[in-house]
Amino acid sequence: MPTTTAFAVDLPALRGHIETTLGALARRVDLRLGEITVQVASADYLKAATLLRDAPGCRFEQLLDLCGVDYSDYRESGWDGQRYCIVSHLLSVSLNQRVRLKVFAPDDDLPVVDSVSGIWSSANWFEREAFDLYGIVFEGHNDLRRILTDYGFIGHPFRKDFPVSGHVEMIYDVERKRVIYQPVSIEPREITPRIIREENYGERR
Repeated sequence: MPTTTAFAVDLPALRGHIETTLGALARRVDLRLGEITVQVASADYLKAATLLRDAPGCRFEQLLDLCGVDYSDYRESGWDGQRYCIVSHLLSVSLNQRVRLKVFAPDDDLPVVDSVSGIWSSANWFEREAFDLYGIVFEGHNDLRRILTDYGFIGHPFRKDFPVSGHVEMIYDVERKRVIYQPVSIEPREITPRIIREENYGERR
């Protein structure tokens, strides 16, 4: 027989409570695959995040994760929304419930959203990572600088249009006795697997 615990969350009820709490601030509240996802506009991001943290039936006091997403290649399947999205996973320890919060940067050329590091301090390094890897700027962050790549790194390596080989390579120059950057020396090439390249691949001869 299936068992339940005293900590089971009524997801449809939680979805309804979040919709009531956020009201017009929520563009959509979806319940799929046992998870609730809330999407808000960038202009309402801070207000919605604060409500999710403080409202009595929400109390999402912990931010577990925050990351960037590049939707540019979704256009092949009919996507017509903005390119860059920030996705946060929130946890209520006191109420034992979770929610996913999504916000899209309104400008694809210069993606900017508000920083939630003042709401959840754990957002600090996560937002720096999203800035480093996707080039998303977090307005109001007090120390927005690269965290994984070198300070002299060019570009943002998790963007879908970033070349696999990068733009520059770093080598040790024996004559100068120091590390230098130079243009990438690897020729870009497309490698087709033999199973596709050879019609009779794998057959005994």
